[in-house]
Amino acid sequence: MIANNRNVTNSNQKPRGKAEFIKPLNILKSKVGYGGLNDAILDKAQAVLENYSVDFRPMAELYLATMLRGIERARKPAAGEDGESLILGMLYPAMQLKANGGMFRYQLVTRVAVQLIQFLEALAVPDQDVIEIVLAFHVTMQTILKGRITGSGGKHGEDLRQALVAACLRYFEHHPDNRSGLTGWEAGERRPA
Repeated sequence: MIANNRNVTNSNQKPRGKAEFIKPLNILKSKVGYGGLNDAILDKAQAVLENYSVDFRPMAELYLATMLRGIERARKPAAGEDGESLILGMLYPAMQLKANGGMFRYQLVTRVAVQLIQFLEALAVPDQDVIEIVLAFHVTMQTILKGRITGSGGKHGEDLRQALVAACLRYFEHHPDNRSGLTGWEAGERRPA
């Protein structure tokens, strides 16, 4: 219950009166100005995005190569290398693919990368089964890029993504002890998007 400031007293104190609100200067707003963007600017920006012709594949291939190095590192870890650093070696390139895929019209790459990120974040250590699953994600994204499958990939794209999700769920059913403490993949809870 929230009480009015005037009615709240501490011991025998008298109410002090109204609170004074001080509005700080918004320096950034004073530099940028007031109001929104006009429609002409928004239309130009939309046209640039729609006609953007940069090929995402070379950049994506670099991220996939980095992911493959992370997979190999996880397969044969150096002495004293902990599970978290091994997972990060695979997680960082997946995050880059997620962030950039949709911007370059490869929404299916983004959606597959989201699933991989959720899977890796839920793990404590990468074992051989994890490595096989991450390799399946890698091959899937590589195939999407080589096939120039832009957009969502339609029903086949969704079926492919769901097959990867099912592999992750089966892994956690068989290895419930290899969790980092995150619970998003547990049966009965939310299913990955």
